[in-house]
Amino acid sequence: MGVVSALPELPAAGQRFEYARPGTSADALFLAELARTHAPRPVAVFTQDPQDAQRLAEECAWFAPALRVMQLPDWETLPYDQLSPHQDLVSERLASLYAVSRGEFDLLLVPAATALYRLGPPAYLAAHTFFLKRGDRLDAEKLRAQLALAGYSHVTQVVSPGEFSVRGGLIDLFPMGTALPLRIDLFDDEIETLRTFDVDTQRTVYPVDDIRLLPYSPRIRRTRNASPRSAHGSPRRCA
Repeated sequence: MGVVSALPELPAAGQRFEYARPGTSADALFLAELARTHAPRPVAVFTQDPQDAQRLAEECAWFAPALRVMQLPDWETLPYDQLSPHQDLVSERLASLYAVSRGEFDLLLVPAATALYRLGPPAYLAAHTFFLKRGDRLDAEKLRAQLALAGYSHVTQVVSPGEFSVRGGLIDLFPMGTALPLRIDLFDDEIETLRTFDVDTQRTVYPVDDIRLLPYSPRIRRTRNASPRSAHGSPRRCA
């Protein structure tokens, strides 16, 4: 335990300190103990690359299971690529940004290249996040419009994050930032059940009491003719 026998104090704003990097997995132990010791003050760590961030996230969680370790994943695309980032990455990134905006983390791991990308304003994420719980009154048509406004795609069968489907009193949707899609069963205009389901078999897995719906993307894209004021906060311009 010599690595963590004399943990340094976190520097104040504008200050810095240098510490020799421990070898092998000792760096994860050092960071886990540093974050645990200085909780509830959160710690942000910039890593050399996404692989290093993934390794530290797994090892820190092993050394300190109670530690809330978050990772801001890389887009895994080049700046001028024509391909969009994978939806699973966008979903995970949104979940991390939402947790960070609410201070619900102890240790945040960010690859250095990922930190160079600009983020949308926190107000955008807050304004386009809403919640549903069992027993709520729900207008299916208004929900359809709200999901479309948040950037979700209406499909016949939900298989990927950011999709939804409305079939009478059944509403399937795959919220960003969740591992499984959800099925809403309406009794008239009341949410009777909320259940997760498997995308392959389309069979329900387990019930939940409430769900959080994040916008389709954390980034705002301005169109050529749009002013900054009109583009701000509009999910229709999300990349």
